[in-house]
Amino acid sequence: MEQAGLYIHVPFCRSKCPYCDFYSLATGSLIPDWLDATASEMALYKGRFGVFDTVYLGGGTPTLLPAAALEILMNRLQDHFTFAPETEISTEANPKDLTPEKISLLKALGFNRINVGVQSFDDGELAFLGRQHDARDAAEAVSRLRSAGFDNVGMDLIYGMPGQDMGCWFHTLDTALSFEPEHLSCYQLTIEKRTVFSRRKEKGDLAPIGDDLEREFFLRTSESLTGRGYLHYEISNFARHGRHICRHNEKYWHHVPYLGLGPSAHSFQDGHRWWNVRSVRGYCRTLKTGAAPVEGKETLSPAQADLESVALGLRTQTGFDRSEIRGPIADKVLEELEAAGFLHCEGTRVVPTRKGFLFADHLPLYLCEDGRL
Repeated sequence: MEQAGLYIHVPFCRSKCPYCDFYSLATGSLIPDWLDATASEMALYKGRFGVFDTVYLGGGTPTLLPAAALEILMNRLQDHFTFAPETEISTEANPKDLTPEKISLLKALGFNRINVGVQSFDDGELAFLGRQHDARDAAEAVSRLRSAGFDNVGMDLIYGMPGQDMGCWFHTLDTALSFEPEHLSCYQLTIEKRTVFSRRKEKGDLAPIGDDLEREFFLRTSESLTGRGYLHYEISNFARHGRHICRHNEKYWHHVPYLGLGPSAHSFQDGHRWWNVRSVRGYCRTLKTGAAPVEGKETLSPAQADLESVALGLRTQTGFDRSEIRGPIADKVLEELEAAGFLHCEGTRVVPTRKGFLFADHLPLYLCEDGRL
C-alpha cells in the first residue's frame, strides 16, 4: 500500500435515493462542464503523488456517464498520471446501466473491478429505497459481468430497513451469494442528515429499527458470511479471499496517500488532508480561474494521526499497533477491553473482535486520557 490511490467523484445520478447523503445531482446536464473541470484539476496535481496503483470511480453514478465522456475521462487520467502495472481500476455501477455495450466499454477501458449497487433482491425493499432497478435487473447485470469475463465483482447491500425481518434479509444475502461475488459490502441503513429519510423521521413517518435489532442483523450477517468462507476485513466489508479486499479503500484506513478529484472529493498526503467544494458549479467556476477547488484543509499533529490510526484500525481486521497508544491508563484499559471480548492482542497488534466491530465508534474513547492517546 505504499503507492497512492486515485479517486474520481462522478456527482451525477438519474434520481436521488432517499437515504443517500453523498453529493450528487439528479441530472446529467453539467457532465460536459464537470469533465472539462476534472482535466484542469488533474493538471494541478500532475507529478505530485508519484505512481498510483488504484483508481476508483465513485459517486453519484459513474456508469451514468455517456460512453464518450467515460472514454475521455479515462484517457485524460492516463495523460496526466503514472500508474503501476496491475493497477486496481474500480467503478461503482448501477444495474440498469450495465448493458452489454457499457460492460464491453468498461472492459476495453481497463476496469478490472466492478461494484454493483444492488442494495436488495426484494422488489418491495428496492421501491422503499427509491431504486430504479428491480431484482431481475440486478441479477441480469451481474450475470452479464460474469459472461464478459469480469472476475472481481462486488455488490453493495443494505439491511436493517423498517419492517424488514431476518428472513427477507437472508433471501437477499443468499441470492447475492449464488453469484459467488468476490466482495460484499453490507451496510446498515442509517438515516443521514439532509436526506429524504431524515425529513420523514423528523415528521414521525419513519422509525429506525432500534439498537438490539441492529446488533442482531450485524452479528448474524458476520457469522453467516465468515461461515461461508468470506473474510470480514472491515465493519461493513467482506472479501471471498484476501486478494479480493478493496485495495483502494484500504488506503483510507491506513493513512496511505490518496488524491480525490471532483466536487466534495477528499485527498490526503504527508499528514495533510483537504477537500473540495460540494458544488458542481462552484467546482467548475473555481477551476476556470486556475485555482484549486479546495473548500477546507487540515494538518494532523502526531497525536491526531495516532488517534486516527487507532480509530480506523478498530474498524478493520488488522487493528492498530500497540505503539500508537501511550499513557498510564493504556495497559489497564487494553486489558479490560480484551477481557470484555472487544479486542485481543496479537504481538504488537491490537485487533478488534466481531463484538468490537459493533462498538468501534466508541472504543477509542476508552483509550483517551486528557484528549491524548
